[in-house]
Amino acid sequence: MRPVWKGALTFGLVNVPIELVPAVRSSERISFRQLHKTDLSPIKYERVCQQDGKTVPWGDIVKGYEYEKGKFVVLDEDDFKAAAIESSKTIDVLDFVRSEEIDPRFFETPYYLLPSGKGAEKAYALLREAVRESGVIGVGTITMRSNSHHLCGVKVVGDALVLELMRFAGEVVPSDQFNFPAASLVRPQELQMARQLVENLSEPFTPEKYRDAYHDNLMEIIQAKMKGRKVKYVEPAEPSGTNVVDLMARLQESLAQGKRKRPGTRAAAPPSATRTKRAASARKRKSA
Repeated sequence: MRPVWKGALTFGLVNVPIELVPAVRSSERISFRQLHKTDLSPIKYERVCQQDGKTVPWGDIVKGYEYEKGKFVVLDEDDFKAAAIESSKTIDVLDFVRSEEIDPRFFETPYYLLPSGKGAEKAYALLREAVRESGVIGVGTITMRSNSHHLCGVKVVGDALVLELMRFAGEVVPSDQFNFPAASLVRPQELQMARQLVENLSEPFTPEKYRDAYHDNLMEIIQAKMKGRKVKYVEPAEPSGTNVVDLMARLQESLAQGKRKRPGTRAAAPPSATRTKRAASARKRKSA
């Protein structure tokens, strides 16, 4: 995988030459084109002026900030150049913070930091082991492009140093803007049973176990339609909520189901569109 950024990570007077490569990959998304229903021709989008309804060429388009409804401040290229931050080739670690002190909501996109160039391995390993043993995250800044200035955190994952782009404070919505249920609403016996249920369902995290059921179902439908088969939609049953009155009963029933479940078994995957259709047809034949 090609690096997206090259430079150096600095903390104090120590300089570590590094490269930045993505630590995650985008899942394969199913893309669609908008088509004209009658002849399936792709739809073309045009830049149309709201006032006269005419198409506007790119050369006549400017960027504006709407500070009041219908009132704009126009910014030109010189304005954007004046606001731009000089592209830097350094990740400046400003502070080291205990990892448990940083709210997970601040973290956004992870990248692997790789040692770059001769002699970088030792400095890289030294920083990694110091961060690991201290149990901290290095917090600093990185400018990846002239208009892309980020807060970032440097942490240890296995043998890797991982840089994670972070949100600034103004981007995180404070939880005190909302009213959440008080813990006093929960009775001790309910909490004990809920904890027991959580413990019964606890197991090591296995990411491969979880699948994007919507993606799989959609691809199954697309492949069926490519072969000329028509897929019938089956209306799902309305989910039943848990009322306060039957909360204990639901907890007891859940615990009983957990005991009956054989060790090592896993919950079934969500039914695909075809399996749902087959099940509905089977129920129809049975009722007939």
